[in-house]
Amino acid sequence: MAYETPSYENLSFDVADGVARLALNRPDAANAFNPDICRELFDAAIACDERDDIRAVLLTGEGSMFSAGGDLKYFSAQGDNLGAALKEITGLLHAAVSRMAHMDAPVVGAINGMAAGAGFSLAAACDYAIAGESTKFTLAYTAAGLSPDGSSTWFLPRLVGLRRARELMLTNRMLSAGEAREMGVIDRVVPDDELQDAAMQQAKAFAAGPTKAYGATKRLLQETWDTGLETQMDRETRSIGALTKTADAMEGIDAFLNKRKPDFKGS
Repeated sequence: MAYETPSYENLSFDVADGVARLALNRPDAANAFNPDICRELFDAAIACDERDDIRAVLLTGEGSMFSAGGDLKYFSAQGDNLGAALKEITGLLHAAVSRMAHMDAPVVGAINGMAAGAGFSLAAACDYAIAGESTKFTLAYTAAGLSPDGSSTWFLPRLVGLRRARELMLTNRMLSAGEAREMGVIDRVVPDDELQDAAMQQAKAFAAGPTKAYGATKRLLQETWDTGLETQMDRETRSIGALTKTADAMEGIDAFLNKRKPDFKGS
């Protein structure tokens, strides 16, 4: 099936070799989040979820940084309407994060320059995240008299533990890429000039993999915090049983038995 690739004002969106490259594209505004970019991010997330030619997503920022978080200049201009504006922004951003979290395609973050506020939140929400060695991370919300959003209060305690998440949210201290890796916020650190290539290489590897199995794994991991052992094992049983009906499972088993590289089709 042929798909029309959408065009956005605040995002770069390209699809090739099974990978959607999705980049925040407000470099003159530090890729900060306002309603327009959040609305486009939600639309792009739906496209990534719906299109069967997209089997992995590379999420990054154009220019010198991933994202500085919320657009404080926009916030300041809202006056008494700021509460309503923030509800619109977070509603759209959270809907985008939800779509990316629940879709089959793994999301690879290429975290460049700075990830602050909602930028940090979005980096933590990626299924697999790589940062350049000079990248910095800070939550920054309480420094502006605000509380965290962008899914950080859900993902971050699961990644680094409740005490460490609370410390980062209350102190807003700056993390180096190495510290973020040691804590478990991200998965890898590479030289800055290798970041985009390393992330694309990983995204292409995911795109060549068993997409339905990736999605099932993502969902099982999301559910594990809310259930007891027997319930979770039952979910595992039903999930692996359902996957045996996919072509990729048959291909994977046959390839393993015959000591060859599998040719997964994502179906």
